[in-house]
Amino acid sequence: MDGVYVPNLSIGFPVLRALKGKVDKPIDVHLMITEPERYLRDFVEAGANTLVIHEESTVHLHRSIAAIKEMGILAGVALNPHTPLSVLEYIINDLDIVMLMSVNPGYGGQKFIPSVLGKIQDLKEMMARKGAQNLIEVDGGVTAENAGALVRAGANVLVSGSAIFGKPDYKAAIEAIRASV
Repeated sequence: MDGVYVPNLSIGFPVLRALKGKVDKPIDVHLMITEPERYLRDFVEAGANTLVIHEESTVHLHRSIAAIKEMGILAGVALNPHTPLSVLEYIINDLDIVMLMSVNPGYGGQKFIPSVLGKIQDLKEMMARKGAQNLIEVDGGVTAENAGALVRAGANVLVSGSAIFGKPDYKAAIEAIRASV
């Protein structure tokens, strides 16, 4: 988050650099920034294994996705709740991940937008039609109460912030989400 694309600031590649070599899990970076192409190499060099950029944040989406893939990591596109799936029509086979935002991006703790469930199913249909093998990632308002429905609809990567970090026991919160799927 850069304070421009969304009205909030978040961690950047200095924090990512500090984590490099200290975690044994892949690092999936969701860039909610304007002109992400300016920083792709910085995030990869800092340790990102996956970069997801917003369709609306770059003028040359295909060029940005190609640049990410040329650096040898997974590439994805995030769609805001109001963004139609049709923007993926000519790029879906170049992607590893499609992230569907289930809140309007910018702030944690927002309520889940239920219409994303239908959007997941529509995305699965598009993928089948195009022969695409993308991961479907959902970010925003993911809780133990809706995680099962998201997975049943076709999501295979869930991003949960407030439902975990807003609880006193992170481990129990994670276990509750896992148990619901």
